[in-house]
Amino acid sequence: MAVKIIHIVLRLILGGMLAYGGIAKFSRPVPEPTQMIEQVRNGEDLTSDIKVLKIRNYIFGMKQTGYFWPFLGVVEFLAGILLLSQVFGILGAVIALPVTLNIFFFHLFLEPDQIRELLQTLGLLAINIWLIVAAYPKWKQIVMDKIW
Repeated sequence: MAVKIIHIVLRLILGGMLAYGGIAKFSRPVPEPTQMIEQVRNGEDLTSDIKVLKIRNYIFGMKQTGYFWPFLGVVEFLAGILLLSQVFGILGAVIALPVTLNIFFFHLFLEPDQIRELLQTLGLLAINIWLIVAAYPKWKQIVMDKIW
């Protein structure tokens, strides 16, 4: 019984974080494609910190595709809602896995000195993996073909 409660709490944590992150992707307007170029031309100092510049360029690039940033927000929100529903939690966990893996890698490679954020994202990835592994008896028939 205690394991089931822990499982539900973990789904709520991961689902809440993803739903919030998905909604947050739509809270700010998408910058114009030439915004950073114009700032450099005008002599504005974007940053002197290379790590911060890499992060800005990465996020700016996703926004400038015109589709990826909103797509990522929708996928995060959808996975979060599926996890929060407790009915479609396995599907939500599977959809969320590439997202949580990417979030963890973002922090690992672009912000390795931010230990708190790195541990937080590692925790979300671990929760995601746990939810998928714990549900293995339910989804193994989908991925395993019986030869005999």
